[in-house]
Amino acid sequence: MEKRTPANIRFWDVRKDGSRRRIADLTQETNAPIAVLRGDIEEALWHGIEEKVEVRFGTVPVAIVNGATQAQVTLQTEDGEETTENYDLVIGADGVRSTVRKLVFGPDEAFFHSIGTMLCAFPLARPVEGFNAGDGLMVADVKRTLTVFPLEGRPSTALFSYRTRKPEKVSGKDPLSTLRQIFADLDVNGIISKALEDLSTTDDFLFDSVQMVKMPHWSKGRVLLLGDSAWCLTLYSGMGASAGMMGGQVLGEALAACPRDIDGALKLFENRMRPFVRKHQKFIALRSQLFVPSNRFSLWGRRVLWQILLRSRKYLFRKSV
Repeated sequence: MEKRTPANIRFWDVRKDGSRRRIADLTQETNAPIAVLRGDIEEALWHGIEEKVEVRFGTVPVAIVNGATQAQVTLQTEDGEETTENYDLVIGADGVRSTVRKLVFGPDEAFFHSIGTMLCAFPLARPVEGFNAGDGLMVADVKRTLTVFPLEGRPSTALFSYRTRKPEKVSGKDPLSTLRQIFADLDVNGIISKALEDLSTTDDFLFDSVQMVKMPHWSKGRVLLLGDSAWCLTLYSGMGASAGMMGGQVLGEALAACPRDIDGALKLFENRMRPFVRKHQKFIALRSQLFVPSNRFSLWGRRVLWQILLRSRKYLFRKSV
């Protein structure tokens, strides 16, 4: 996988009057942060399994029946052709709106915990005018924010986020017209409008409500959920890809440790992953305030916090040097 963290990364808080202040690097969430793209992860995984694992495109599960030792799965192709097959273990790693979860565990509403925000993420087609390569920025106001994350060797990612009382009802709307309306009077130096122009020319975007997934158990019989389908940490955590990769590794280790006991392996998997997931889900609501402040006090507080973090990191760097 390619490391996408720019060598000279800097983040700026852009105010309504066009002024800017340096703030702490938003990617510095762990001791050794590395920015990676999901596309890079997928490509690495693809090369790892090529000619070793059968892959079927355009095929989805439409029914799953749990048995004592196997799960019976009915698969349907894009042409409507159906086949029924038996598996020792079915792993649903199909995202926050998981089909496997719906078929086996229940509807989304039973496990979704709304943050009360919407987000739209997409790659920018051009650099932000007036900023250097490696610069990130935030244009923030009460209940709405644009964050631009710089990436090495790839276009920067724009993340629009805003608060709404009924995010699920907004999910089906057109993102471009919705964002133009919400951010109409926050177009500082044309940053917002130019980013939305880039959105209008791409179909590579995510527009959805922000939902944590909380479940008492990630497995039922011979079906297991993994990644966002099991525990979605949301984009605000900055740990979604990390948690997915970690979950895959922990599951592999658990199955290897219990080669003849799938039930024992699934219990071992949950025991190892639960503390990690619980730790990061605990602060999602608070972290959402850093990205999308819900009131003016939160807006002021996040600006103060970014300045404190920036100064403390400069001090620690000087001290270590």
